[in-house]
Amino acid sequence: MAEDENARGAQEPAEDEREKRLEKVARGARRIDETPVLVKAAQRVREALPGDRGVGDPLSTAANRPADVLARYLSEVTERPSTLREVGLAALQVYQSMSEAQGRGRGDERCAILFTDLVEFSAWALEAGDEEAVQLLRDVARCVEPPIDSNGGRVVKRLGDGHMAVFGDAACAVRAVHEANDRLTELTVNGYEPQIRAGVHVGRPRKIGGDYLGVDVNIAARLTDAASGGQVFVSEAARTEIGDDGFEFKKQRRFRAKGAPKDLEVYEVRPRG
Repeated sequence: MAEDENARGAQEPAEDEREKRLEKVARGARRIDETPVLVKAAQRVREALPGDRGVGDPLSTAANRPADVLARYLSEVTERPSTLREVGLAALQVYQSMSEAQGRGRGDERCAILFTDLVEFSAWALEAGDEEAVQLLRDVARCVEPPIDSNGGRVVKRLGDGHMAVFGDAACAVRAVHEANDRLTELTVNGYEPQIRAGVHVGRPRKIGGDYLGVDVNIAARLTDAASGGQVFVSEAARTEIGDDGFEFKKQRRFRAKGAPKDLEVYEVRPRG
């Protein structure tokens, strides 16, 4: 009995000593990890590596894929400068770049980009008030989103009184908009008759997390800004993909929009008949 107590008494100082040594090693590792020269060196390496140097920020991790979750964890686990964090993010940056090169990542998807906007909504909402405005947006979403889904599209994000969506082809995007406007004719709130205007462009936008960015996205947005209530404007790339079967096109002779190429050819598209 006495021998057991003596053994335990001898073990306790030894365990305390081990804990102290481990804590000392951990403090030393943290000091090395936080050394400014090492952190800056790791950051310079990241800048020289291929891939998205912003990997780990909220925009780049919105899709919640395993790599996104890991990148978000590395970014959020500590607010202090960290060499190991930079090295971990660098590894993910290179991995994502390799995935893109093999066609599994961002930036390689050709798609039709659709933007919609609810015409004159802001002016009406100022008079109607928040409660009615919010209810109208819900009603509009119930008219707009089902046609997007049924035509093979996917809502990328809701933009207050509009939507951004992507489709496998431009014809489906155009059909979705016209079906949505047909549904909206049944909706009237305090004298306001909602109509959407839309723009469709085809390209290969850069995919960042769950969002899409780049010139192709900007073109689709500018087309929407130029349209009036009920109109759908498409680019030449979209018109070529749609073809003439079932649609009529009217070229817009004097189209000018900030952020769009000067030589962009634009058409209004309507279902034939």
